[in-house]
Amino acid sequence: MRRYPALLINTTDVELWPGGLLRARSNADARALARARWVLRRKRDGQYLAAATAHGLLPLVPHLMREPGIEEALDALDEALGGAHRAHATDDLLPLSGLQARLEELGIDAERYEDDTGLVLEAEPARLSLAGFDRYRRPLWLQQGAAQGWQRMQQHAAREGVVLEAISGYRSHDYQLGIFERKRTRGLDVADILQVNAAPGYSEHHSGRALDISAPGEPPAEESFEATPAFAWLQQHAGTHGFQMSYPRGNPHGIVYEPWHWCWRR
Repeated sequence: MRRYPALLINTTDVELWPGGLLRARSNADARALARARWVLRRKRDGQYLAAATAHGLLPLVPHLMREPGIEEALDALDEALGGAHRAHATDDLLPLSGLQARLEELGIDAERYEDDTGLVLEAEPARLSLAGFDRYRRPLWLQQGAAQGWQRMQQHAAREGVVLEAISGYRSHDYQLGIFERKRTRGLDVADILQVNAAPGYSEHHSGRALDISAPGEPPAEESFEATPAFAWLQQHAGTHGFQMSYPRGNPHGIVYEPWHWCWRR
């Protein structure tokens, strides 16, 4: 079996995924991904931009060098291929530049939103660790400490006969913007969306410290999770591993009760 680095390298517009973790969407993708050491993936829509192979960089889109953020991503790739990424601190964060304009496009006044909710902007980590795989066999990315905490907590629960399943972990600002765009397309107002989704930039998932948890057979992100043995176990033991439920009933942020959403706070 091919080995891959347990690391996601994050830049403003492009993610660098280790080869072997992404699914091919076409025959051309399959050939490129089979040889890739790293794959450059556009954050906005998940488009594969290029594959770094043992023989050089293989573009997967026309006009690769016109892609926003491609120079930053190629610099990060050079560091990764040279092993320099190991010298970076695991808690380096990406700049928040550009997010304000995108919030204004949605009609969200950031200052007022922060006053109303008590939420703060969450920067994206520049590096994330592979914390295993979620229910859907997708790679689960978290900050290094959160990844280690999740793995220890999941193993602890398993020893006591409780199965914890991850539903999702790290999400980019672009991902959260996509949620808003899709819901607005369905006719929902931004004010209604904000009742169940944090504004882009304010979700704890951006930080790489939060994950949604469920149990086998349980629908994802549903209040019914609170009636499961898994939730009862989390209430008793999650704090030991550094995790805390972020949005209990009556939370001061105005977010609906989310018994599935837990955040690593050490």
